[in-house]
Amino acid sequence: MSRPKLGLSTIAIHGTPHRRPDWSPVAPSVHQSSTFVNPIGADDEVLYSRYGNNPNQVEVARKYAMLEGADAAIFVSSGMGATALAHLAVLRPGDHLISSTWIYGGTQKLFDEELGRYGIEVTYVSPDQARLWRKSVRKSTRAIFVETPTNPLMRVIDLGPIANAAEEYGLALLVDATFASPINFRPLEHGADVVITSATKYLNGHSDVIAGAVAGSASFVEEVTRLMRLWGQAIDPHAAWLIDRGMRTLSVRMERHSINGMAVAQWAEQHAGVSKVHYPGLPSHPDHKHAKSVLAGFGGMVGLELKGGAKAAERMLKRLKLITHAPSLAGVETLVSEPRLTSHKAIGAEGRARIGIPDGFLRLSCGIEDAADIIGDLEQGLKQVSKEV
Repeated sequence: MSRPKLGLSTIAIHGTPHRRPDWSPVAPSVHQSSTFVNPIGADDEVLYSRYGNNPNQVEVARKYAMLEGADAAIFVSSGMGATALAHLAVLRPGDHLISSTWIYGGTQKLFDEELGRYGIEVTYVSPDQARLWRKSVRKSTRAIFVETPTNPLMRVIDLGPIANAAEEYGLALLVDATFASPINFRPLEHGADVVITSATKYLNGHSDVIAGAVAGSASFVEEVTRLMRLWGQAIDPHAAWLIDRGMRTLSVRMERHSINGMAVAQWAEQHAGVSKVHYPGLPSHPDHKHAKSVLAGFGGMVGLELKGGAKAAERMLKRLKLITHAPSLAGVETLVSEPRLTSHKAIGAEGRARIGIPDGFLRLSCGIEDAADIIGDLEQGLKQVSKEV
């Protein structure tokens, strides 16, 4: 799918530009209404915010679809809600799903604990064994799910071979690209059919909204919309307005996130208290060459493995002053969390070890502060830890 003619930053601000009437507000209005006056005798679709057709909901979805290069998109009440509805839109009881093993712990829990209740089986494939994608296909296989860049190891998966296999067998390819945002990576341009994102993260970018979004063909989004209306996962108008506000600075924020992520990663790689750094912008990263070819920026997410394991991590976290210890990411402020206690807690120590997340692993979301200040806070935290270890 070709990129839109307008630049991504222009789209994120204006959507489709149009001349505004005199005296009209520059900032969009919040249509904080649950329902709207319905014409008597009209057979048109009712305007009702639970249906996702409030003007704020419609406008932010249209803008996001343009950013992804999709026919249509819809926002729902969380990233997990987006993941669940996207899969329910393409899978039916008795179907089979192939999933990457390198995925968010909450997504794996959804697959393991809930899809089975609907008679849907899941096979996990390690993306570093590309031949297994085709070998895992069954007659009942209907879709493949991949996350890239991955949480929290920042692996950047080559979608080419997976997309080819999906096309060969008539499967839907669903991709969660939350860690990139459509500024740095657009999966539909690489063979995906569906894009999933946690709008809580980079799209909004201000740590004040919970939301998710999916984008794809008009028929796919129509089915997700049907499910959303039945399951009651619409976002409220003010949340849609906040996401739209955040998206207006998405491009410039992503540029700063990427600059800061690279600065922190390069600094950490030279620090004696850090045993390993996970950042696709570093030549030491296993996917660096591929990441350079498909990403417009390497983003603000950095994985740090500390010498001294979990105890060292806890000591460091207690000494941080600028950086906030909180279980989310992609805000304007720098946040840090331990996957063993948050994003990947549900899969257990053995599960984390299998996918390369040891105790002492910190997931750092670099905000848009001055890079020197982020590094300075990490430096003073690690300096104290090194004295005690």
